[in-house]
Amino acid sequence: MLNHDDVNYFNFGKEENNKFWKRLGSKPNFKDKTVLDFGCGHGSLSIDIAISGAKKVVGIDLENNYINFANQNLYENFNKLKDKVEFLNTNILTNENLKNFDYIVSKDTFEHSINLENILKRFNQILNINGKVFVGFGPLYNFYNGDHGRTNAFLPWFHLIIPEKFLIKKLNKKNNSKITKIEDLGLNKYSFKEYLEFFKNSDFEILFFKKNLSSHPIAFIFNLLSNIKFLEEYFTYNIYCILKKKKLNSFFYTI
Repeated sequence: MLNHDDVNYFNFGKEENNKFWKRLGSKPNFKDKTVLDFGCGHGSLSIDIAISGAKKVVGIDLENNYINFANQNLYENFNKLKDKVEFLNTNILTNENLKNFDYIVSKDTFEHSINLENILKRFNQILNINGKVFVGFGPLYNFYNGDHGRTNAFLPWFHLIIPEKFLIKKLNKKNNSKITKIEDLGLNKYSFKEYLEFFKNSDFEILFFKKNLSSHPIAFIFNLLSNIKFLEEYFTYNIYCILKKKKLNSFFYTI
């Protein structure tokens, strides 16, 4: 039997998928496409893409419990899709069998992804000609809740204010753990500026790039403050972009 909390998270993901596509402009035409879902989690986006007509969808994640649920849910509730959807507990940087994708999608994963520069290189390698990447993620680490609550800093931006050594020591004592850095919590700590550099220096054209996309009533305050240069890092909460594999001798689109 599927875990109740996992089912709820999967259903929440289904609701978030509509928001994801809306923020990227619209859902792409997935008919007969091969698609990689990077950081698929419980698999809601992979299922959504398969239902939308994709020929093949491969969802990958480093968390084995997510993949176990995704596979069980696929066979119990979406059995008609089992021949076109595959969920794998694997690392994109070491799995040489991942190749020949038309599209790569990634929802709420880049803020957790270590070694993003090499991940983008790998994306480029496994995409077909004219392949595209659809990405949306947040909150960024420098935003008020950018630690996702994992540091137990509690107050806004306190994960940036309190020395990291103190946070780590407190977490290890509370959880009887032995982490040595924030990255051990599944957070890459990349700044907004660093994300920009990763995208600009990648082998992709940037077809679409927007920050701070939200319909939350208070979002307009953060959006206004993020337009002030010295506050941008601390009031930018998400990034949505579409990248296209470069053709040889093509120029790079600037943001």
